[in-house]
Amino acid sequence: MGVAGCGKSTVGSLLARLLGVPFVDADGLHPPANVARMSAGVPLTDADRAPWLASVAAEVAAAPTGAVVACSALRRRYRDALRAGAPGTVFVHLTGTREVLAARIGARIDHFMPPALLDSQLATLEPLDDDEPGWVLNITWPAEELAATAAERLLRAA
Repeated sequence: MGVAGCGKSTVGSLLARLLGVPFVDADGLHPPANVARMSAGVPLTDADRAPWLASVAAEVAAAPTGAVVACSALRRRYRDALRAGAPGTVFVHLTGTREVLAARIGARIDHFMPPALLDSQLATLEPLDDDEPGWVLNITWPAEELAATAAERLLRAA
């Protein structure tokens, strides 16, 4: 989980490979209307996100051996919705400075999320609460190290 540019897809795909489970990029589950809104620089509303979050939870719940999903999950209520639809979900919150995130977003090619929405995402972000299952990792680490650390913690917690 985390805002745009934090490396959710990169770290998530590496983590899935390490765990031997499917990887799902939640961005691919957005309905066309959500993609159009974000492409136009318009932040999504909770009503926009609700069916998308249900689709994400359904993908996780349908994976018999578990799955790794790259999903922003910016607010506690979004994470609660994911856990309600896919009990046992654990979050790895990738964090970094605004400057690093903006540079990463600016370097992307062919992604619908414009750099202008970063500030909106940062304002929306509610970090993991102490009672939520998961860990916070800093994106200054290499992606391989982030994935290995997440895998080790997940396997230790299982």
